[in-house]
Amino acid sequence: MALLNETQQDYYDGNDFGGYQFVSLEHIITNFTIAYVGEGKIIPKIRRTDIAFHAQRAIQELSFDTFKSIKSQEITLPPSNTMVLPQDYVNYTKVCWVDGNGIERPLYPTKHTSNPTPILQDSDGDYSLTAIGTLDSVTNTKTIVLDAEYGNIQVGMVVSGPNIVDGSLVVATSNSGGITTIEISNAVTYTGTETLMFTNNVENLIDGSLILEEESTFILENVAFDAGEDKITQAPNTDVSNIKVGMLVSHEFFDVGTTVIDVNGAVITTSTQANDDSAAADEVTFISTPGDSTTWGSYSSDTSNSTGDGNGYNHDTDIYDLNISQRYGVDPAMAQGNGTYYIDNLKGLIHFSSNISGKTVILKYISDGLGTNNEMVVHKFAEEAMYKCIAYAIFSTTITGQQLVPRFKKEKFAAVRQAKLRLSNIKIEELTQLMRGKSKWIKH
Repeated sequence: MALLNETQQDYYDGNDFGGYQFVSLEHIITNFTIAYVGEGKIIPKIRRTDIAFHAQRAIQELSFDTFKSIKSQEITLPPSNTMVLPQDYVNYTKVCWVDGNGIERPLYPTKHTSNPTPILQDSDGDYSLTAIGTLDSVTNTKTIVLDAEYGNIQVGMVVSGPNIVDGSLVVATSNSGGITTIEISNAVTYTGTETLMFTNNVENLIDGSLILEEESTFILENVAFDAGEDKITQAPNTDVSNIKVGMLVSHEFFDVGTTVIDVNGAVITTSTQANDDSAAADEVTFISTPGDSTTWGSYSSDTSNSTGDGNGYNHDTDIYDLNISQRYGVDPAMAQGNGTYYIDNLKGLIHFSSNISGKTVILKYISDGLGTNNEMVVHKFAEEAMYKCIAYAIFSTTITGQQLVPRFKKEKFAAVRQAKLRLSNIKIEELTQLMRGKSKWIKH
């Protein structure tokens, strides 16, 4: 009963090259059931779904330090100096950029900078968004004219003031001539000007009570949309290119927390449908939060050879001749000119230093082997290790199999160790070539 079901010509005409060295997860589960499960066998009865669960967990664990599960991506670093983490990213093994000769230049992580979340502050440093508003209780109005344009005031925010009814919300905003006008949910009780404070509605906005500093705010005018539709269109299209996926949509006819999910020409698709029709020549405010921090802005744009305060050296520059009297005590990990990076796992981005901008960047990373069906395969050198891992996991989670746990724990350990040795792919000729340099003196 041969394992090959195609001719050699079919193999070379196809595209599954090298696939014979792997066994699919489905075959692993079937083979385990045949060898271990049944009357008179070590596992009398077990559901196939249980075997599948433990098999997937075994692939995950073995992918991290036993299988050759390293993947790679190559991109040209954009002006933002950031790279999005791959969809199936778990951890990285190497980050580098490629020079003109195709040689990989390794990059090293830096622990001296980050991209913290910027919190909006007023001129006094308080964590608040305030504005001077003109109130008019004579006409029993709900409209308040502010003293300037405030693009970060969103529909759904709570507005408070000495003469504002508690619990009043911003229900609409409009901007004209550098002035923002808001409509609130309750009529004002005072005529005159007073300081208003705006805070996030914790029940509706995931940002919590603190308002984050916006990355960008754009007011799109001359737009139209229909009730029950999730499309916003500007005619003529002059500014839609400024709208990016992920921006918040602030408008009285869209639910609080609505975001942009697609931009195609003059059409913007939103995450929720409009609950009313727009008026003629309407406008919608789009807000991108949170913005990038000052820390990241300085790191990504630094082109000098000093820290700017005259008391340090640049970690990333390759012009070391300019660092006169500044190299004493230098951190060896930073004493290289290839550049640095750090990973922002919260936003799913890799941030690179400024000298990497525009270069070809390679990320080599580890996945867990469960991203797609095609990835759920096991190298034949580790097939036995998979069986032992599944058996050990099954006995560890059943009451009746506790007496077999020590035995299969040892067998699992031995099988995994053997798989690592096999997959290490050590060749005598290659090792001999490396050992020819064993007598070389290495200066420290």
